[in-house]
Amino acid sequence: MANQEDFSLKETSPNISGRRVSSGPVSNFDLVEHMHYLYVRVVKARELPLSCDPFVELKLGNYRGCTRPFQKTPNPVWNQVFAFSKDRIQDITMEILVKDRAVVVDGQGPATIGKFSFIVPEAPLRVPPDSALAPEWYRLDGPNGVKIPGELMLSFWFGTQADEVFSEAWQADVAAVSGDCVSTTRSKVYLSPRLWYLRVNVIEAQDLILKFSKVETSQLLVKAYLGNLSTMTRVSKNKSINPEWNEDLMFVAAEPFDDPLIVSVVELVNGRDQHCIGMCVIPLSDVEKRIGAAPPANKWYNLSVMVQGQETDVRFASKLHMRVSLDGGYHVIDEPISNISDLLPSSKLLWRPPIGVLELGILSATGLSPIENNKPSNQVWPYCVAKYGTKWVKTRTVVDSLAPKWNEQYTWGVYDPCTVITIGVFVNEHLQCGNDKEDSCMGKVRIRLSTLETNKVYTNSYPLVVLTRSGLKKTGEIQLAVRFSCSSLLNLLNQYSQPLLPKLHYILPLSTFQLHILRDQAAHVIRSRLSRAEPPLRKEVVNYMLDANAHQWSVRRGKANYTRIVKLFDGFAAIYKWFENIRKWTNPIVTVIVHIFFLLVLFFPGVLLPTILFYFCGIGICRYRTRPRQIAYINTKLSIASNITLEDLAEEFDRFPSEQTNIIELKMRYDKLRSLGGKIQTLLGDIANQGERVQSLVSWRDPRATCMFVIFSFVAGVIAFLVPFRVLAIVAIFYELRHPSLRIDLPSFPQNFLKRMPAKSDTMI
Repeated sequence: MANQEDFSLKETSPNISGRRVSSGPVSNFDLVEHMHYLYVRVVKARELPLSCDPFVELKLGNYRGCTRPFQKTPNPVWNQVFAFSKDRIQDITMEILVKDRAVVVDGQGPATIGKFSFIVPEAPLRVPPDSALAPEWYRLDGPNGVKIPGELMLSFWFGTQADEVFSEAWQADVAAVSGDCVSTTRSKVYLSPRLWYLRVNVIEAQDLILKFSKVETSQLLVKAYLGNLSTMTRVSKNKSINPEWNEDLMFVAAEPFDDPLIVSVVELVNGRDQHCIGMCVIPLSDVEKRIGAAPPANKWYNLSVMVQGQETDVRFASKLHMRVSLDGGYHVIDEPISNISDLLPSSKLLWRPPIGVLELGILSATGLSPIENNKPSNQVWPYCVAKYGTKWVKTRTVVDSLAPKWNEQYTWGVYDPCTVITIGVFVNEHLQCGNDKEDSCMGKVRIRLSTLETNKVYTNSYPLVVLTRSGLKKTGEIQLAVRFSCSSLLNLLNQYSQPLLPKLHYILPLSTFQLHILRDQAAHVIRSRLSRAEPPLRKEVVNYMLDANAHQWSVRRGKANYTRIVKLFDGFAAIYKWFENIRKWTNPIVTVIVHIFFLLVLFFPGVLLPTILFYFCGIGICRYRTRPRQIAYINTKLSIASNITLEDLAEEFDRFPSEQTNIIELKMRYDKLRSLGGKIQTLLGDIANQGERVQSLVSWRDPRATCMFVIFSFVAGVIAFLVPFRVLAIVAIFYELRHPSLRIDLPSFPQNFLKRMPAKSDTMI
């Protein structure tokens, strides 16, 4: 049963140099175990027979690797690298055969032109950052053992996965993978496109020519297109040929700006039929980029008329009045705020220098099991994807392994500590060419950087948990090594006083509805761009990593967030119960102390505030010894995923809109309920986040923030003790009631500090 699974986090002790103190040279790959490989670089050949179609075959035990063939080329150039895992080497002799594809020997395949061999243990050792070994020319032995005129240039050495040729090398581990599918097994780094918010402020139109209705009954609106995205305004309220709208249409645009903005004025006929009566095309390269709150310049655009499907310019054209801008002061949100990995604005002019470095070592996985029960137990081709900021990394695919070892290390620059890195494990389902099946998701891990101590290496084994239609399933465990290093502690602490999002989000805030629509657009743009890479990062992977469906309604999530809120009020219930015990004199000594304290507060009210502050300071100090020592991980009980019913699972995995089409009216009501429930669920989660952030002030989940709060409580307590309470009260009241001209539109320091506190949403599925 699911509730009998071990979902605990385990600390591991891998053989990595990052946790050891050494006086020797430090490798860049100090968070992973070194995997040794025999590398063979086949560069080129010369003086081969003129009529041959040469290629090179490498033989090491049962492993075979071949270069690409050439036709009628006596001096071919391959420049290909082959990698053989040292742990799987089955022979001490490497044979390198130059063969002729044009001549076939019966029963033996292509004829051999010549060969070269070397003893594997005698290969030299290369340790980066040493330069690459210079290749050499080697004479080839003919079939009878006599040297022939042909020569082969190559080099061979022992190295690790830190070698720069490792990612592009042909690996013996994937020898069974055919053709073009080999590229999907290699590790790659992907970059999300830089996203901008495109704001189209539609003001008014002038001198429109109506075609299908009278002016008094006209229904006019503006429709905008950017690529395959579209949105529209409401119907203009004034019935004239000079309608007004004054509405903002928002898009997510990605660099490079290939798609133009197309804006058309649409005439509604009978309330539903749309007819374009004019349009204009605006290249995004001509659109103003702004980084502040100053409005862009407004312009009049000529509307072209469509005649028999062709765009025609007229001398006296209708005009459309708009303000169009690319707003670089916003951060384009593409993932849930609670698990966000990037907080930088779109414009690089507003970027600050990074405050630290995040290093991730993806070591290995154990106990992997296929999600589908009908799949053979050994048919698993796992790979990992890690996402932080705009940088996505994909490890190589390990073929047919339930305990894969990746041992790959990656680095990111950190601009804000209150961000989250996400690591997901997937199964490569399309190694066989022509297989369009989606890759299976085996679980993911989220790590909030603010909960990590600086310059400390965390090595843990994380449970991989996935929710399926049949219930909660543990698919294995993944071993990771994480280190967050900081160049300046002062810059790190200063981030806690800054607004969470760029300033433009507070000066010109976007509505919740706009952010919801724009987040879907951003996810769509990222999916389409990453799918155009080679090999592509598939859309189901991007959706899973971005939590694209996190806003949809789910009975399970609703129950989980409700439980979180109920637990927050347990403290108030405990206070009430304690007060009832005081009233009932359950403990006479405590009751007498409360009476004395009450009299002290009554006659000396200035003692109350410093007492409270000193109490928080004391609580924080007392809880330091019991502070969390491990990284927060998936909590199945908090997510109510371990005992979920099949009915709730069927509801959660039902698509939106619902696939239940038997009763149309019920389907419509159900979809409306899910849409409303999704908003309520998000609201409940936000309320729970706020309460949990208050609790985390003294929980030491974020050690730097708790330390700052403890110090602040002590200093504030001293000040409150020395300064009369009446003075503090007058200053506080007058500060809160200050004139609006003395205010700024940015959140205050306490608000910024509290929003950066970690919440339990990090540990939810």
